[in-house]
Amino acid sequence: MLYADRSLRQIAGDLREGHLTARALMEEATARYRSTEARLNAYKTWAGERAMVHAGAVDTLLASGVDLGPLMGIPVSVKDLFGVPGLPVFAGTDTAFPESWARSGPLVQRLLGQLGVVTGKTHTVEFAFGGLGVNAHWGAPVNPWSAPGAPRAPGGSSSGAGVSLAQGSALVALGTDTAGSVRIPASLTGQVALKNTHGRWSNQGIVPLSPSLDTPGILCRTVEDLAYAFAALDGESDESIQACPLAGLRIGVPQNFFWDEVEPSIADVTEIALRKLEAQGARLVPLELPGCDEVIAVFQLGGLGSLELRDFLNRNFPERIARLDPVVRMRVEGAESVSATEYLRRRAVLAQNGLLARQALEQCDVLATPTVAISAPLLSELEDTESYRRANMMVLRNTAIANLFGWCAMSLPIGLDAHAMPVGLQLIGPPMQERDLLAAGLAVEAALGKATDILGSLPLSN
Repeated sequence: MLYADRSLRQIAGDLREGHLTARALMEEATARYRSTEARLNAYKTWAGERAMVHAGAVDTLLASGVDLGPLMGIPVSVKDLFGVPGLPVFAGTDTAFPESWARSGPLVQRLLGQLGVVTGKTHTVEFAFGGLGVNAHWGAPVNPWSAPGAPRAPGGSSSGAGVSLAQGSALVALGTDTAGSVRIPASLTGQVALKNTHGRWSNQGIVPLSPSLDTPGILCRTVEDLAYAFAALDGESDESIQACPLAGLRIGVPQNFFWDEVEPSIADVTEIALRKLEAQGARLVPLELPGCDEVIAVFQLGGLGSLELRDFLNRNFPERIARLDPVVRMRVEGAESVSATEYLRRRAVLAQNGLLARQALEQCDVLATPTVAISAPLLSELEDTESYRRANMMVLRNTAIANLFGWCAMSLPIGLDAHAMPVGLQLIGPPMQERDLLAAGLAVEAALGKATDILGSLPLSN
């Protein structure tokens, strides 16, 4: 295998030194796709032939001494909310959007400008409105850690993104995060992910769910790769991100909210990871995080997402409302009766409690919580509407807080739960402090080990 044990930085070096070709990388990605896609269903649109042409162009340019950026030649999957010229946008719906929606926004332009090789468009929950990864139109991608004959949820809404990384068809995955939509699939499939602060990266060229909360995000196999990809796409600084010292790192551990109804084995794995960090010099700071109950109450009412998505559909695609996935439609239809006064009240509650909670971050460098409170559910368990609602809220609950408070956050794998499914640790940082958050993540990864060291082999590869 050409890249299974190599970092993005090492792969990029091999490409430039002539030890590896972009075509060989894409050939391996294609082989991984062909051998597993019938089982995993990661992609809505596979662009393998086109990607192979682009990979050949990368090889020609590199051989001529032309270097367009850190992601040149790297296979990247893109969530099917992003516009990518020449590829259709479905946004998880039953029908392709007009061609104008395929125009790329700033983030995809930065990727394409570096000649990152787009492998295809990965599945998403319809309009990204759900945390489990199901889709009545196209089927749910299957969590690669599922036991044979017992498919489990991949996490959503960037459902195909985490699966594409585990599959090996991509080394970087672009997703979006409104309430946890890159961190949840990363947690449930054993990957890492970063949710940026709202407004750091433009949402232009991305089908919206909730413009007040939507943010592009990245998934990768390791924190090391995540820091590399973030630096390549962010544009704020050319300097690489280095791990901060673990000794003395103040890790705030909220004692309230995040541990409510957490499955015992997930709580145990998280506690063990935190104690390992403490043993290696990190300082655990128990604290109370105010405002969580208040903002999650707003979220449970539909938050801002149901109202803003309904407005988007009313203005652009009213005919699609009746055809929505039932688990999406029930929330969109309910938004029609919500008043403008109630919408403004919800915004005020989020803003006020975000400022209040911000004070807790002054006691620490990062917060640490379980990323997801429950194990990846069996897809068969989600067929009942009430079971779906409860599981959906439970997977979103811990991650949504960072969005509702306006912070940045990431998830990295720390072990397996009682069902032999991956467990993620969520690290949360202040607004616009992504580089510091990633530096802390690198220190945590160095102390605990990378995914392959912690989780072992995927059942997919056994």
